[in-house]
Amino acid sequence: MASISDHDPPQRRGFRPGMLISDTRYRGLTFQFIALVAIIFLVAWLGKNLVQNLAAAGLSFSYGFLDNPANYDINQTLIEYTSRSSHLRAAIVGVINTLLVAVAGCILATLIGVTAGVLRLSKNWLVGRLMSVYVEAFRNVPVLIWILIISALVTLSGAAPRDFLTRGGSVEPESGLFLGMLAFTNRGLYAPAVQIGPGWPIVVGALFLGIVGFFVWRSYVKRTLYSSGRLLPSWPAWAILIVPVVVAQLTLGSFSFIRPDVASNNFNIQGGTLIGKPFIALWLALSVYTGAFIAENVRAGILSVSRGQTEAAAALGLRPRRIMNLVVLPQALRVIVPPLISQYLNLTKNSSLAIAVGYADITATLGGITLNQTGRAIECVLLLMLFYLIISLSISGVMNLYNASVSLKER
Repeated sequence: MASISDHDPPQRRGFRPGMLISDTRYRGLTFQFIALVAIIFLVAWLGKNLVQNLAAAGLSFSYGFLDNPANYDINQTLIEYTSRSSHLRAAIVGVINTLLVAVAGCILATLIGVTAGVLRLSKNWLVGRLMSVYVEAFRNVPVLIWILIISALVTLSGAAPRDFLTRGGSVEPESGLFLGMLAFTNRGLYAPAVQIGPGWPIVVGALFLGIVGFFVWRSYVKRTLYSSGRLLPSWPAWAILIVPVVVAQLTLGSFSFIRPDVASNNFNIQGGTLIGKPFIALWLALSVYTGAFIAENVRAGILSVSRGQTEAAAALGLRPRRIMNLVVLPQALRVIVPPLISQYLNLTKNSSLAIAVGYADITATLGGITLNQTGRAIECVLLLMLFYLIISLSISGVMNLYNASVSLKER
C-alpha cells in the first residue's frame, strides 16, 4: 500500500553549480560567457605582445604625430587646408572627401540602378537587351578595372580652359559655358560656387521642415488611400517641400551663387568652384558599377510581386505609373532594401580605391601619405578601421530602420 508521502509533489531543488552545464536554461549562457572571457584574454595577450614588440624595437604606441605638420598638399578640399596644417587636419579632409564620394555615389547609383532595373523588364526588346548588357558587363568585371577605364576616359576628355574663352579669335562672355554656368575642361568641371550669407540657419531650417512636411503628407495620402480608397493629389507634398525654402531664400538671400567668369581672363576661367577629375572619375565609376548590382536587386524585387496584382490594379482603372508606385514598389521594397544595404556598404568601402585615380580620401591621406611620413602604421591602420567601422554601422543602422518601416506588418 502506497504511503501518503509517495503522492506528495517533488520538492523544487535550488540552484546548483552543476546546472550551468546540465540545465538547458543556463548552458547557452555558460558557453557564451566562456567564449567572451577567452576573447578578452586573447585580445589582452595580443595587446601585451604588441606593446612588448614595439618596446623591443624602440617604438611606442602614440597618436602625438597627429599634431605635427602634414607637409603635403591635397588636390581637393571642402575645408581650409594648407601643407602646414596638421596630420589630423589632413585626416579630417580625407574623411570629408570619403563621405562626399560615398553619399554622392549612393545617390547616383540608386538612380541608375532603379532606372536600369525597371528598363530591363521593358517589353521593348532593344531597351531590355541594352540594360542586360550593361548589368552583365559591370557585374562581371572587377571594380578597379572600371575605375581605371573611366578615369582614363575622363582624363582624356575636356578642352583647355582658354578654348572656352575664345570664339573666332575674340573673347566672348560665357561663350563656352553650358547653361552659362558649367564648363568641363581638362582640369575638371567648373561650376557655380555657393556663398553663404547671414540668416542661413533659417533657410536650412525651412528646408528641413519642408522635408518633414513632404513625408508627412505622403504618409497621410497613403493612409487615406488604404483606409477609405480616396486618392488625394500628390502635388501639395512638393509645394510643402519647395515653397517654404524658396520664400525664406527670396526674403533673406542667404545663399548666392558665384558663376564661373570667362570674360575677365584670357587664359583661365575665374570664379566658381573647380570639381577635380579624380573625384568625377571615382564618383562615376563607383556609381555605374554599383548601379548594375542595384538593378538586379530592383528587377528581383519587381518580379517577386505577383502578376495577378498588377492585372487587378489595371482592371480597376489605375494607370501604369500608379500601379508601379502604389502596388508594385511598396511590395518590391521588402525584397530590394536588404541587399541594397550591402550595396551601399560595398560602395563606401570600394571608395578606398580612390588612390588609384589620385583622389585624396581617408585611405590616401591617413593610410597613405601620413603613414609613410610618420611610420606609424599601427596607429593609422587602427584609425582607418575605426572610421570604416563607424560609417558602415551608421549606414546599416539607418537603412535597417527604413527596412523595418517597409517590411510586412503581420497581425
